[in-house]
Amino acid sequence: MNNNEKLPFLKGKGASVALVLCFVAVIAMVGAFTYNNYRGTMEQQLAEAEEQTEEFTKEKSEATTTDDIVLPKTERDTSDTEEEEDEKEESDDTEESTESKPDEVSTAGNTAEVWFSEESILDWPASGAILINYSMDQTVYFSTLEQYKYNPALIIGGEIGESIGASAPGIVTNVEQNAQTGLTVTLDMGNGYSAIYGQLKEVPVQIGDYVDAGATVGYLSEPTKYFSVEGPNLYFEIQKDEVPVNPLDFMEG
Repeated sequence: MNNNEKLPFLKGKGASVALVLCFVAVIAMVGAFTYNNYRGTMEQQLAEAEEQTEEFTKEKSEATTTDDIVLPKTERDTSDTEEEEDEKEESDDTEESTESKPDEVSTAGNTAEVWFSEESILDWPASGAILINYSMDQTVYFSTLEQYKYNPALIIGGEIGESIGASAPGIVTNVEQNAQTGLTVTLDMGNGYSAIYGQLKEVPVQIGDYVDAGATVGYLSEPTKYFSVEGPNLYFEIQKDEVPVNPLDFMEG
């Protein structure tokens, strides 16, 4: 084979190689262009996303919360506030008045002053003599009960139906039916002192009434079963801060 016969073959082979190389180069260029274009697009999208995130964070940090919102007061709110302030002022005035005048007691719209002390004198409340004396140091004998026991009051004899007068001015704080002392009236005489009148009937006073010294607190009743042997009597007890004291310590003679 001579050289002239080889040339067409070489020429054909070289053309094919060149064509392949060109094709590869074109693909590489297209790939590079596509990659660069894709990369630029992604970078742009990332930048826009970061910018939006920063704006959202800034808006959220500057947003006003419900705690920062101050609603305007309505006419009703203003009225309620004024009423609360007035009630508070009235309460303060009441407390101040109570502290400045501890011995004034309101009764049926009026104000009465009661005061009792160690130097005060009690009037004799019933017509009879003492049947059982006050005794809290030692026991005394109760005939009806047939036993010895302490006695926090004076048991004073009297006539059924006789009027029982208050031994000192006071405010009625209790009217109750008691198994031992029957219908019983309690008067607040002031300064922690109270007078208790038992074995009554037809009581003309009510809780809150002011009773002057000598005024009727009730009428002597039949004795309860606890004093049947002793007979008609007035149960008369004096207390200081709810502790029984001897009524005779406040009576003359």
